[in-house]
Amino acid sequence: MYDDDDLTALTTDADYESPLDRLGPVEEPAQPQYDPEAMLLLLSAPTAQQRMLAARAFCELQDARAVPRLIGLLQDACPLVRLSAAYALGRNRSEQAVEPLIHQLHQDWNGYVRKGVVWALGNSRDRRSLMPLVDALRMDIPAVRLWAATSLAQMVQLGYELVIAAIPPLIESMRRDEVSAVRSNCAWAVGELCRELPSNVVYATAVDALIETFAEDDDLGVREDARSAILKIGDARGLQTIEEIEQDGYF
Repeated sequence: MYDDDDLTALTTDADYESPLDRLGPVEEPAQPQYDPEAMLLLLSAPTAQQRMLAARAFCELQDARAVPRLIGLLQDACPLVRLSAAYALGRNRSEQAVEPLIHQLHQDWNGYVRKGVVWALGNSRDRRSLMPLVDALRMDIPAVRLWAATSLAQMVQLGYELVIAAIPPLIESMRRDEVSAVRSNCAWAVGELCRELPSNVVYATAVDALIETFAEDDDLGVREDARSAILKIGDARGLQTIEEIEQDGYF
């Protein structure tokens, strides 16, 4: 799906962090760091550095006037500008931005940009983002897959139909993904989605998958995340299985 040259773009542990870890606080500062009017003008600046600065400013500022310009910057020639625009659209949620973000996820060659787009799509809390996120979870590079798993947990905001559609691909990746960090995030996401489900077949299948991961995954961190997910769900059968396994000294 993507060029081999892109597969080395995101390979270190640092690349598994949140896309916003280094972009400043979520809360708007008591005294705004940026002038919205000036930043709006800079979104159309002639230099990439100025456009990137302006786009990053809207990771802190919420202003609907910026959305059309940020959407335009998703097509910018500079990957850092595209990346910053994706993050900013994740903070300035708009139905208008969802389709452009999906388009960029499908065609952007840069893994860092796709990672930011995946985060923005999850934060958009829009049903149109479901299948693009599922595709990213199945087919993209590791860091993008990891954040696709996290973003799929946002389907919990969109109702039962989206939750039950998100769980099967998460279970599949939790069992099969070759990267332990991706499996861990899948376990967390499955746990978050299960907490909103009634006790039905989908719920039971998801709990079974978490139990299986807790008991059988080769990676201790993945098993710990599956265990934490079961504890948060509070499923009686899952809790009993944890107790039995731990009493046997397996964990």
